[in-house]
Formats: sequence, structure tokens, C-alpha cells
Amino acid sequence: MLIGEYKHNIDTKGRLIVPAKFREELGETFILTRGLDGCLFGYPMEQWGILQEKLKQLPLSKKDARSFVRFFYSAAVEADIDKQGRINIPNNLLDYAKIEKECRVVGVSDRIEIWSEHKWEEFAESAEASFEDIAENMIDFGL
Repeated sequence: MLIGEYKHNIDTKGRLIVPAKFREELGETFILTRGLDGCLFGYPMEQWGILQEKLKQLPLSKKDARSFVRFFYSAAVEADIDKQGRINIPNNLLDYAKIEKECRVVGVSDRIEIWSEHKWEEFAESAEASFEDIAENMIDFGL
């Protein structure tokens, strides 16, 4: 399980050190793509396979489904962890997530999320302010 929050920096070549606690779960290669809320999603290969199967079930006749799948897959790359524990993040993904240097790497159960420091702080502040309301709404999902 991927959990926790880590503060890291992107170097001038677009490389990020993946937190050591995440490396074993992610494996030597994982999939990195655009995420929701302006962050990047990183999936271990096994989880990516599960997600792919679900995406294949989306109806091609629905425009939203086609758009989502195109947007999600078109930016997906295999991220290889080097001997120093780094991955190279392509410029198009850094631009999408507005990551320049400081970032947060967050474990979210079956994936990681990579956020620009600024966007993460905005999200965390907003979520903290409304956490009790969010928790009440989650009751509808059996939590």
C-alpha cells in the first residue's frame, strides 16, 4: 500500500527522486500520466493493468469516455527508476502539473500522486477546512 507525503525537488533535468518507501511497491518501472486535480498519477504495473481493463469497458459511444481515455493514455509514459532512485518526468507532464522545482509525492493506496508544492498546499488547505463535510458525504459510500 502506498501511503504518506514527501517533500521533494525536481532537478534541472526533470528528474525526481522517488521516496524510498514507494520504490518497492512501484517496482523498477511504473506508469506515470496526467492525473486529476492538476497532479500526476503513478501506477505500479499491476495496478495499471487493472485500470486498463476497467477503461476498456467504457462505452466508445460516449464522448466523455472517449475524451477521458484519450487524455489519460496520450500522456502516459513508462517511468524507469534509476540506480539513484530517480525518474525522469517529461516536460509535458511537468507543464501539466505546473511543477517547476518543489513538489510533493503522495501515496494514495494503489498509486502515487506528484503535485507542485503550490497546488498541494492549496489542495491541503481546502481539504482541511472542509474535512468534516467531506467525511459526512463519504458515509454514502459505506465509510
